[in-house]
Amino acid sequence: MAATTIPALFESAVAEAGDHVWLRTDAGQWTYGEAHERILAAAGALAQRGAGRGEIVLATTHNTPDHLFMWLGLMVLGAIFVPVNPRSSEAELAALVEQVTPKLVLGDAEVAALAQAPAAAPQPAGPAHPDDPAVLIPTSGTTGRSKLVTQTQRAYAMAGEGFPWWMELDSDDRLMTSLPLFHINAPAYSVLGSVAARAGLVLLERFSASTFLQSARRHGATEFNSIGAMLEILMRQPERRDDADTPLRLCYTGPSPTRERQLEIERRLGLRIVCGYALSETPYGMIWARGTRPYGTLGSPRQHPSLGTINEARVIGDGVAVGAGEVGELQLRNPVVMRGYWGLPEETERVLLPGGWLRTACMSSRRARASSGRTCGCWGSSPTCTRRRRAARCRSTARASPARRSPTWASRPTSCAASRWSPGSPASSVTSPRRWSSRSGSSSTATSSSARSTSRRASLRCACPDG
Repeated sequence: MAATTIPALFESAVAEAGDHVWLRTDAGQWTYGEAHERILAAAGALAQRGAGRGEIVLATTHNTPDHLFMWLGLMVLGAIFVPVNPRSSEAELAALVEQVTPKLVLGDAEVAALAQAPAAAPQPAGPAHPDDPAVLIPTSGTTGRSKLVTQTQRAYAMAGEGFPWWMELDSDDRLMTSLPLFHINAPAYSVLGSVAARAGLVLLERFSASTFLQSARRHGATEFNSIGAMLEILMRQPERRDDADTPLRLCYTGPSPTRERQLEIERRLGLRIVCGYALSETPYGMIWARGTRPYGTLGSPRQHPSLGTINEARVIGDGVAVGAGEVGELQLRNPVVMRGYWGLPEETERVLLPGGWLRTACMSSRRARASSGRTCGCWGSSPTCTRRRRAARCRSTARASPARRSPTWASRPTSCAASRWSPGSPASSVTSPRRWSSRSGSSSTATSSSARSTSRRASLRCACPDG
């Protein structure tokens, strides 16, 4: 059964792996059980100050254990968290406070004081409901009204469950992140991805190219997430003979490098890169299907490891599905699309369309593979793609199966018989075509290995790769 809230996901990890070391930082390490105690203590202290279900709490957010436990404590209470870049100006902070009217505003001193809170007794996962707002993610840093993406408990929990499956991670891995906790990547993919896999988490305070590989060696990290220019910054460091001598084996990144550049990075760092695309408005975007290497593309629509086909993508131009070679906008539909931009109904209406579709503002095109007349389920990107909010265009290629001429395309978890999620129905109601063991990273079904191989080959023939 898929977890539908952040506290439920963490409690399941504590029940299965309470004595395993989860969090590693330069300041110390915590097992799942020890971290859970700190989270509940923080939740108790925050509740005493008025935090509770539906109450907004705003805090400047650093990559430290105290801030991580504070966020997870708020999630236990069902509160709504507004994470703020510590480098925000006083005017930006004041504008955010005025915009959301929080119940609590926490500075660094208040967050540090939570670490001194007495231990709290174990309690249920909390009052949060799956579709309750969990985090308001600021998407711009202006003195005007920020677009605050309203994301839910379900979105974070499902992103955490999906990430280990997409990346082929298991309980022996250690996910390292230096990305900020005030964005969505680190909390949803690295933090909750490690929890779903019962793996370890390495939390770095900031990104430093000169010490990044050394940190991976010191903490035994096996995977890290990179966005934007991070990989190129690492590659600009003076090359050393031991650059590949680390435990790292995987890197998740976006946008996709060219084939030649990706292979060069992989050779130097001794790891494998998996490329993808997502946004605060939905953590279920695109990613390379397991076992594929579609260089220069963003891959296929991401799917959940046990809930079947829940994510659809289409390319729309002038209100209709585009033909081969025509440019249009990539649009996504899945159960973890944001609820909207907080307090901005007109902005929300512009991007959330009838039928549950999300406009991404990423310009794309559909193209058949000229060499064979066949197609693959890959969606490409330009390595120069920049942030949507700066009105940059992502020149990407979406290739859809000729057997599937409808405006939408969705990858299958393994078999073309996977069930679909439809807007308005809970994700938990989708029949599961397969189950995934987070401890082993493998799938478990009633079919034999030969049957799974047959299903895999069939899915490749009909261009339905894993999400």
